[in-house]
Amino acid sequence: MELKAGDVVMLKSGGHPLTVAEVKGDDVLCLWMGMEGDLFRETLPLAVLDQVEEEDEDEEDEEDDDDEE
Repeated sequence: MELKAGDVVMLKSGGHPLTVAEVKGDDVLCLWMGMEGDLFRETLPLAVLDQVEEEDEDEEDEEDDDDEE
């Protein structure tokens, strides 16, 4: 898995979506917002992360249009 800044990942064990801020070798600096609106930052090993597939906004719009009909 090749990550870059801006990618969205999750812990393999679950939890909140995390945004990749920086990748240095096998270490990934991740940011996320807590339930109270606090910003958290943690460096995690690449081995514990899965990349989240982002839906294309155009596909979402098409699905919404289909629901309205």
